[in-house]
Amino acid sequence: MADETSPSPSPKLNTSVPHPARVYDYWLGGKDNFAADREVAEAVKSASPGVVQGVRDNRAFLYRAVRFLAEQGVTQFLDIGTGIPTQGNTHEVAQAVNPAARVVYVDNDPIVMVHARALLRSAPEGRTAYVEADLRDPDAVLKHPDTLATLDFEQPIGLVIVGTLMYIKDEDDPFGVVKRYTDALVPGSYLAVSHVTGDFAPESLRAFAEAYNAGSVPLILRTGAEISRFFEGFELVEPGLAALGEWRPAPDDVPLPADHVHGAYGGVGRKL
Repeated sequence: MADETSPSPSPKLNTSVPHPARVYDYWLGGKDNFAADREVAEAVKSASPGVVQGVRDNRAFLYRAVRFLAEQGVTQFLDIGTGIPTQGNTHEVAQAVNPAARVVYVDNDPIVMVHARALLRSAPEGRTAYVEADLRDPDAVLKHPDTLATLDFEQPIGLVIVGTLMYIKDEDDPFGVVKRYTDALVPGSYLAVSHVTGDFAPESLRAFAEAYNAGSVPLILRTGAEISRFFEGFELVEPGLAALGEWRPAPDDVPLPADHVHGAYGGVGRKL
């Protein structure tokens, strides 16, 4: 049963099983999480104290990547694994550049969808839609009526999969799954991905992953070479696959401290 600070559980929601979106919400100071989520979040934080900064880095990367795409003229976005709404959501960033931008948000957590439908309001000129589906089921996403009513797959689309693919186990073929999405995109479309890695700080990130996995939430660390495979058929834009904080920082961004621990890669590619 949820405590007084937790959201009311839906019939589809198993509150005893932690969900990455709600763990992430807890780290960002949100209240849309349950005891199982908080238990995992605190265990991971204890094992890897830099995790909170890491999720902030991830959110900042999302902002910069979506803004970059909007500035390239992308007006359509498919954001998979959107998470519980917070500041700087994809449609807010894109519509700040072009108010007519259209966004489809996808997540498999009912809590996310309840909040998305309530809070993620489009500019009048644009449009947002919300699809409750699992990343691992591309047909459920790509053929959903709301997806097809919002996005024109004969025109370029920005596919955004930020902070999600590390929860897809190898046996679920994450590379094949992403390819099914990218195969649906026309040339000139873009793919934005962020993914945790142990390349920069092996011991710290190994502890991070072990704490996550102990809480029944699978989390897979992948190398830069493995993460690059998601971009097959795409040309990475400068600076290529980079530590999140080093991917196109804005001139007014606060410089990262010398002891900053990088825990993830980010990259954006253009379909050839």
